Amino acid sequence: MLNGQNNTVTDSLKEKLLIVHEQLCQVYHCPIRYFHDLDPLSELISAMLSHRTRNADSAAAFRALRKQFPDWQALLDAPLREVETCISMVTWPEQKAPRIQSALRLIQEQNGELSLDFLQGLSVPDARAWLEKIPGIGPKTSAAVLAFSNLRGKALPVDSHHHRVAQRLGLIPDKLAVGPAHALLENMLPPDWNAQQVYDHHEILMLHGQKCCYFQAPSCHRCRVLNLCPFGQAKQKARTHKGLHSS
Repeated sequence: MLNGQNNTVTDSLKEKLLIVHEQLCQVYHCPIRYFHDLDPLSELISAMLSHRTRNADSAAAFRALRKQFPDWQALLDAPLREVETCISMVTWPEQKAPRIQSALRLIQEQNGELSLDFLQGLSVPDARAWLEKIPGIGPKTSAAVLAFSNLRGKALPVDSHHHRVAQRLGLIPDKLAVGPAHALLENMLPPDWNAQQVYDHHEILMLHGQKCCYFQAPSCHRCRVLNLCPFGQAKQKARTHKGLHSS
């Protein structure tokens, strides 16, 4: 009986996710153009720089590395302090510089060369598992490398905006952390979706978090999926109740 209930809930959530996807795709105009066309190794470095950092700052740091070092081998061989100084605009450069060099070193040792192009020949689960063996690489980064690079893999990254919107919509439990949310949200996607559709899904939930479903003071009154959002409906109801009592 419990398994049957769980299956029913899962099917209901999958259906809800599809409706959310369709409605937000109309708002943010799917299909959405890929914002990167980097090789997977470059995408890994970009993703590692982006952790807890504004996009403009991580992009500036990536450009600085490109300008400072002729290739990623030169970055690996550079003095640590030089790398740290080069990426000083990101959050925690003193942690990211050694992590990046350590990741590059491990990739070279494990693969025999400084490249992640071999991931193209692996399944998405196997490629993600390989990447996540690198210290400091979790599900968000492994998914980003496969989805955002020129590999165009069918992987779903979940950033803080995506995670927040999914929680408020009731797609995932309130207390589920970002890491475990990846598997749960990815399992809700239709298996016949292609990489573009999976990428679109991440982008529209992320954009909705950035442009409407803010961390503080979300604009629930103009939300396209308010009719599907328990959080937004409760917030609107509380606001109406407060207005009635203050008038």
